[in-house]
Amino acid sequence: MTVRIERLVTAGQFSLDGGTWDVENNVWIVGDEREVIVIDAAHDAEAIARAVDDRRLTAIVCTHAHNDHIDAAPALADLTGATIWLHPDDLPLWKQTHPHRDPDRHLLDGQVIEAAGADLTVLHTPGHAPGAVCLYDPGLGTVFTGDTLFKGGPGATGRSYSHFPTIIDSIRHRLLTLPPETKVLTGHGDSTTIGAEAPHLEEWIARGH
Repeated sequence: MTVRIERLVTAGQFSLDGGTWDVENNVWIVGDEREVIVIDAAHDAEAIARAVDDRRLTAIVCTHAHNDHIDAAPALADLTGATIWLHPDDLPLWKQTHPHRDPDRHLLDGQVIEAAGADLTVLHTPGHAPGAVCLYDPGLGTVFTGDTLFKGGPGATGRSYSHFPTIIDSIRHRLLTLPPETKVLTGHGDSTTIGAEAPHLEEWIARGH
């Protein structure tokens, strides 16, 4: 069975600190024709379930707990029977969106999540959020970065629970050490590679975001 990566773009709103913004999110589906995991169940549980189709969804992995990345997770879990995984440092953010539903499992730095031939290693990369994680599969040559690293720089750190020096430290030590050809699949927008972003680290530090 060949592991494949599918992208579904969903639209909704991101809310934090009293503000609300319209956003489009990347939902990543990783697996084969029998079994998959979903990375970031954003906005539309039914659309994600349709994309999963008749395959078994084993896990919904949350890169962090901003509402636009987790708002559809409980409904998708109810539709499919999948478990929801989140790093425990993001539970305070999770509770802002889902006060009456806890995640099913805790993500831990270094653990490996297996799905249909994919082996995704959890990299704890705080900064955008305290419990932000990236998921790296060396066999696929791919890292799913959520909102930690984008094409053009780090994720935003201007709101509650975020910290710019921390995200820079995470990117420097956890992501830019990956092979330069590694594909970077992000939580929003276009994909990039580690090699394309690494030369710009000092520019990001200088501009402060």
